[in-house]
Amino acid sequence: MRQTGLKPSEREFLAALERVAYGNPFSDERARLIRQLAPDATEAELLDQAMLAQRVAPRLRSFAQPAVLDHLSGTDRRLVEAGLLYVCYHHHVELIDELIERQAVRDEALSAGRVAEAVMSELGGYGFTEDAATHYFALFYQLRRAFRFIVLSLAGECDSMRRLRRALWDNAFTHDMRGYEAGLWNRMEDFSTLLVGETGTGKGAAAAAIGRSEFIPYVSKTRRFAVNFAASFISINLSQFPETLIESELFGHRKGAFTGAVEHHAGLFERCSAHGALFLDEIGEVSIPVQIKLLHVLQDRSFTSLGSHERKRFAGRVIAATNRPLDELRATGQFRDDFYYRLCSDIIRVPTLRERIEERSQELEDLVRLIVARIVGDDSAGFAALVMDSVARDLPRDYPWPGNVRELEQAVRRILLTGHYAGDVESPAASEEEQLAESMQAGRLSAEELLRGYCAMLYRRLGTYAEVAERTGLDRRTARKYIVEHAARNHSAPLSSGP
Repeated sequence: MRQTGLKPSEREFLAALERVAYGNPFSDERARLIRQLAPDATEAELLDQAMLAQRVAPRLRSFAQPAVLDHLSGTDRRLVEAGLLYVCYHHHVELIDELIERQAVRDEALSAGRVAEAVMSELGGYGFTEDAATHYFALFYQLRRAFRFIVLSLAGECDSMRRLRRALWDNAFTHDMRGYEAGLWNRMEDFSTLLVGETGTGKGAAAAAIGRSEFIPYVSKTRRFAVNFAASFISINLSQFPETLIESELFGHRKGAFTGAVEHHAGLFERCSAHGALFLDEIGEVSIPVQIKLLHVLQDRSFTSLGSHERKRFAGRVIAATNRPLDELRATGQFRDDFYYRLCSDIIRVPTLRERIEERSQELEDLVRLIVARIVGDDSAGFAALVMDSVARDLPRDYPWPGNVRELEQAVRRILLTGHYAGDVESPAASEEEQLAESMQAGRLSAEELLRGYCAMLYRRLGTYAEVAERTGLDRRTARKYIVEHAARNHSAPLSSGP
């Protein structure tokens, strides 16, 4: 029997391990802590997610029996539990991955009994209660889904993509996973998310990474999770529907509610699981009446189908996205302030491909290799080289990729088909920046015109007035004035969005 209480050296070791276990896996601090706990690890080992668990497991063996937890309390018990949970999670990562892959191609929740029994048996052997073990198994499943979807959907090693991955993890688990695990894991529907950025940057992939990473309870009686994550994320592009159909798609309608309503129709808010998320893409396109109805859903968590008086509850989470400048729409009354403030529990900006390449020149080649591998499969090296040769030959070195990652994906396909890609020569962003550079080189611009054009260019790239102000040294109002004046004089609107 161990002596009651931890030794100072044990407490220091377990405190560092707890910060790793509950830390953001995409943070610099976590990498530093792993290096501290495994100072002799090679660079290859540090890239292995399970390496640290293998290294620290021997130091936790003396705690891995029920009587130990029974004789610990307070901080000491919390630290030991965190260490045991960390090791248990990594013992079963491969089984959890297999379950995720099987569930991803099915609509219904499959049996998870084999994985659950393995995890819960180990936790029970450590002294966790059955209820606690059931909860932690569901948490393990959520953690692994979030990590996989964030990594697989949002590749890139530039600083802005690293920040994006950190932001998405915090959005799923908050900045303090201890607080999340203690009481917020079943309250996340209260936190709406707004994704902003240019068209084609990957806002849909970011939304899916969040929406497929919600906590889903495990039901021991049925040996299944309450729902399948693959069916719990629902998305709609609001710009694709005429005004007369948007409300029906979102809220549903009763038979006879309007001409053509020949049967009952369940809207997306009704079909969305309480453990899922609804993604509203192009939120900047919806009319004021629809904004008001959406505001009521976010405020009251209830809605009414067209032609019905029955109030129904919505218990899922809302994620919205736009490439429109919401601050401009709010200033002109096209987007309600109260609706905006209900949406923006968290605002996450998805960077442009231009920024990513500017930050790290290797980013373009890495993305090309990834896209080619998705299309071709394992034998993709030669095809990736073909694409990069065409890009270097046919496009200018500073080509701005106005369509972002979506344009790059189609460029890869076109090169694989035809061997060439000439770029989006009609791009407004590209032509405006070229005109600005040409006029500046020719000495035709006044200081005011140069500043207006430069601020507008930065706004298209950075997405917010605040970031333009920081980059130029101007105050936010002055930066905004120059951007709005440039748009008015050129009969255009800023291409990015953000507060």
